[in-house]
Amino acid sequence: MLLKCTTRHVHILTAELIDDELAPREDTLTLDVDPDNEFLWSAESLAKVYREFDAQVAAYAGSDLTEYNLRRIGSELEHFIRGLLEKGEIAYNLDTRALNYSMGVPQVVTEA
Repeated sequence: MLLKCTTRHVHILTAELIDDELAPREDTLTLDVDPDNEFLWSAESLAKVYREFDAQVAAYAGSDLTEYNLRRIGSELEHFIRGLLEKGEIAYNLDTRALNYSMGVPQVVTEA
């Protein structure tokens, strides 16, 4: 059975991507970060999200694999991504199709 967690910027599925098709796998979690391309990512910032995902999955080792636990991991990743935005490690993609500043309006530095 396919379990999933879908947040604004994180999709977690109990599936494996094979030839552009999802194959349900009870022992595999697949992470899709920022599916709507709302942010501009560096390789380093994206790697940080994947490391945080691995840490969250490890923290739940031995727990039942449920949609509730996947949502908890997804929520933690959303907070982590917000932190990256606040630190300036990622930025909004102003060329996205649906610009909505879902994590807050960006700060604009003005000269005094």
